[in-house]
Amino acid sequence: MKYETLIFELEDSIGVLTLNVPQKLNAHTKRMKQELLQFWGERQSDRDGCRVIIMTGAGRAFCAGSDVDEVTEENGILRKRNTEEIYRFQEEISRVILLMRSSPQPIIAAVRGYAAGGGFSFALAADIRIADPTAKFVASYINVGLSAADMGSSFHFPREVNLGFAAEYLYTGEVMDAETAKRIGFVNYVVEAEELMDKAKGLASKMVKKSVLGLRMTKEAVNRNIGCASLETAVQLENRNQVIGLATGSMINPLKDKGKKKTKEGE
Repeated sequence: MKYETLIFELEDSIGVLTLNVPQKLNAHTKRMKQELLQFWGERQSDRDGCRVIIMTGAGRAFCAGSDVDEVTEENGILRKRNTEEIYRFQEEISRVILLMRSSPQPIIAAVRGYAAGGGFSFALAADIRIADPTAKFVASYINVGLSAADMGSSFHFPREVNLGFAAEYLYTGEVMDAETAKRIGFVNYVVEAEELMDKAKGLASKMVKKSVLGLRMTKEAVNRNIGCASLETAVQLENRNQVIGLATGSMINPLKDKGKKKTKEGE
């Protein structure tokens, strides 16, 4: 499949998936969502050709979350507030996370710049995270009037770091820089920008030397044993909360607020 918002390259059984909308900091659009569903869906049965996947972003960001222009346009979900459409939108983007976790390939997130909102959840859904010094992680959903528990964040984050650290960043919506992320155990390595992909490929090279079945069974075991509550259960609860927030109008319109600030400054 030819992608408009993604680039996928395969070399020596190591796949590199690049979110490729750099002019919008790789914010996920409807098109990207559909392409991610297609991409990760195909990986479910791709057990020999692609053994490990490195996920990264083009330009200066990993993924800045939802495309604000798209959700606030005339036919965007923020304007229409149609509960059924909102639920479909929420369920589809969350399914990307489910497919990432069920894919047999270990996933390494190579993060530069912002991993915000949905981008934060993409990084959370990876097995290993490597960051350069510019990396910034933020559960920005809560900063726009929604729940910070979205796209698996309430399932993955408290399992990847101390519960107190997870609660702090989910409740406050504060930005976590690369060094803090390394200190609390959220990222495995912080390396210089020019070393980011080399480090990711070095780890991937070690993994592809293992047996296909061994890698697959290890990831399956990790998925089953990281907690009693399933990711599916967590995602369903998160979907309900976000749909309620969007349908009841509690979400803040960032473009509207931005316009107010500009007006005030111009007075």
